[in-house]
Amino acid sequence: MLENVQFANPQFFWLLLLLPMAVLWYFFKRKQENASLRISSTKGFSTSSFLPKLKPLLLALRLLALAAIITAMARPQTKDVSSRTKTTKGIDIVMAIDVSSSMLARDLKPNRLSALKEVAADFIKQRPNDRIGLVAYAGESYTKTPITSDKSIVLNALREITYGQLNDGTAIGMGLATSVNRLKESKAISKVIILLTDGVNNSGFIEPQTAADLAVEFDIKTYTIGLGTNGNALSPIAYNADGSFRYGMRQVEIDENLLKDIAKATGGKYFRATDNEKLEAIYDEINKLEKTEIEEFKYTRYEEKFRPWIYLAGALLLVEWVCRNTLFRSFI
Repeated sequence: MLENVQFANPQFFWLLLLLPMAVLWYFFKRKQENASLRISSTKGFSTSSFLPKLKPLLLALRLLALAAIITAMARPQTKDVSSRTKTTKGIDIVMAIDVSSSMLARDLKPNRLSALKEVAADFIKQRPNDRIGLVAYAGESYTKTPITSDKSIVLNALREITYGQLNDGTAIGMGLATSVNRLKESKAISKVIILLTDGVNNSGFIEPQTAADLAVEFDIKTYTIGLGTNGNALSPIAYNADGSFRYGMRQVEIDENLLKDIAKATGGKYFRATDNEKLEAIYDEINKLEKTEIEEFKYTRYEEKFRPWIYLAGALLLVEWVCRNTLFRSFI
């Protein structure tokens, strides 16, 4: 009866303290309720009836009825809360990912590309109300996934991104331009590109500054991330006879000035990630900077549960009255 029940007026439960006082009063005053008769002997009187011993049952019934009434006064009720959310500011996001051979460098664990995919997957999962697309670029660029609200499609596409799908190189301008192309028709209030690279622009036929101007024209904010440790990193430097990479130390070259200019021109921000923890922190910061505004409407429905307690109290009082005027009538 009390499962998932709360009380609107729990202060009435203080009245339950009167019940022990009523019990004490009864045991102190019960001898005065019955008239006494002094006789020299009870021989000849039958004393085998057990009904007088059950007389306190009347008090118990009355007290239980009183407890039920107090519980009803406390207004037991159940609460059903339903909510409806309304997205008032949706964000369309394109993640442009460098997949050149340098992304296989092992200064991040297990390598830059794998570390990025893991962090990017967590970022995508934290954006349930936004549309997200993926662009991959190396010596050229292509759209891996158009912007979509289906996160499972985006996550599957992210897992499929590997080195070797494009000619090697770093076409930052191409990656940015393709991302702009994916967002230019978007009707979202906020449009964002997250451009990540670990190198300098050395491929493609679109200059990064030209792509940045396009982003400005279509009001697309760009966050840029330079990935890689300062100094040298263990990176692919040649192929072995079996086709696998031979690794060696190679200088990390990131055109930070270019990435800063792109971010500044488009109203975004530049970040530098030198290890897994910093990369994760950068995506967390971007996640906080680009918040989707959501209105939540909550509806609460209360269902009163005091009536069963009133019925119980009435039933107990009726039983007490019947017993008092039938079974225990000759003893009162």
